[in-house]
Formats: sequence, C-alpha cells, structure tokens
Amino acid sequence: MAACGLAALLAGCLATAPNTAGVAAMELDVSRKGPVSGVGLDGHDIVAMADQMMRDILAQPRFAPGKDGKRPRIALDSANFINDSSQPLDRQLIVDRLRVSLNRAAQSRIQFVSAQTALVERERQAKRSGATDAGTLGLTRARIGADYSLSGRIGSLDSRSAATGMVQRYMQISFELVEVESGELVWSNIYEFQRAAADDVVYR
Repeated sequence: MAACGLAALLAGCLATAPNTAGVAAMELDVSRKGPVSGVGLDGHDIVAMADQMMRDILAQPRFAPGKDGKRPRIALDSANFINDSSQPLDRQLIVDRLRVSLNRAAQSRIQFVSAQTALVERERQAKRSGATDAGTLGLTRARIGADYSLSGRIGSLDSRSAATGMVQRYMQISFELVEVESGELVWSNIYEFQRAAADDVVYR
C-alpha cells in the first residue's frame, strides 16, 4: 500500500510540474545581426564581407569581360585562409560564400579552379583506364591551371577590463589575390570591425 501510494504521489508531481518555457525557433535575416551576437565574427559579417569583396574584385579592370573570350581562372581553397584570431572559425564558410557570390555575379566572366584535386584526378584515371566512358565533354590533355589564387588571413586583438568585465575585440580579415605564374599581388582588401560587450557569447 505504501509503495502504491508513493508511486501515485510521484506520478502526480510529474504530471503537474511546471514546464520551463523555451524560445520558439525563429526565421532570421542572414544579412542582419541576430539575437545571439558577440564581439566576434558573426554570420551577418560573413555575408557582408563576401558581398563587399566580390564587388571589389569584379570592379577590377582585369576581370572585365574580355574581347578574346578568355576567362581568368581563380583558385579558392580554405587551406589558403589562415585563422590567427582568438575565435574558432570555420574558414570554409568564408571560402564557400565568396566562391558562390563571385560565380553568380561574374556571369561567366571568371573560371574557378576546384580545390578537389583528388576527386578530379580519380575521375580522370577512371576514364583513361576504361573503367568509365569519356562522358559527354570528352577528354582533356590536363587539368586546368589557375591564373590567380585568393588567400586571406583572419586576425584579432582582444582586451578586457578587470573592473567592469567589458570585452573588446578588433577583428581584421585581409584578402589577397596573387597571380600564381609571376607572383604579382594584383588585388588586396580588408574587412574590419571593433565591438565591445559586457557578456560575450561562446563561439563554436
């Protein structure tokens, strides 16, 4: 009887215990700061930065539509983007956003060299060994080479007030476009900001 009574009491408590109210999922504009933002690089920064760099690159005379029909080739690889900042960051997010933005805006003015060299080489070997046919485009003598390589570096400078707990961060993302045959630096730009907050968020 005592055991039954205790079980009934526990069941009643579980059934009537208040449920902590949560926050429903919401749709956010990726180009605007969200409700969870800190002093570091956020999603809206990546969107704004990629758009700014894309417009600046396409404004360069060397990337204007050529009369000879030749399209400059650019290689983008996350391995060439170095994160020296204090914030953990997925560098591929920046590279993917830049590549897609450039590809959509360039309107066939630029060719992009894939960083997936292992995949390309595997398919080339399969075609040449007879494991697969030549596809609809036929065979090429070699993989295409890049004319330019886009690289970048992410850096930050942090400071904290012991008295107030305020956190301040200056963040700088620099970009460089190098002609890979001659080594000439043909374009560079910087995206930067500085923010401060009393309670910073945790970046993952």
